[in-house]
Amino acid sequence: MAQITLRGIDPELEREIRRRAKKSGKSLNRVILDMICKSTESNQRLKKTSAESLRRLAGGWNESDASEFLESIKSCEQIDEELWT
Repeated sequence: MAQITLRGIDPELEREIRRRAKKSGKSLNRVILDMICKSTESNQRLKKTSAESLRRLAGGWNESDASEFLESIKSCEQIDEELWT
């Protein structure tokens, strides 16, 4: 698949792209592709990546889900010193 490198992106635009990616749980690349397709009124569906197919099948986590999970397993990360002596 072809690649394009963008240089000289306005800092405000970069922040907006990063904000959208974080909010939606999408990659920066996907957000930018979505923006380009929307602005050009492209009717062509973007080819889904393997990760997106897996996410659709198994589900995906946003930042809140990941934080909740990490908080829930904190007790499992503690080492019981008596078991190791």
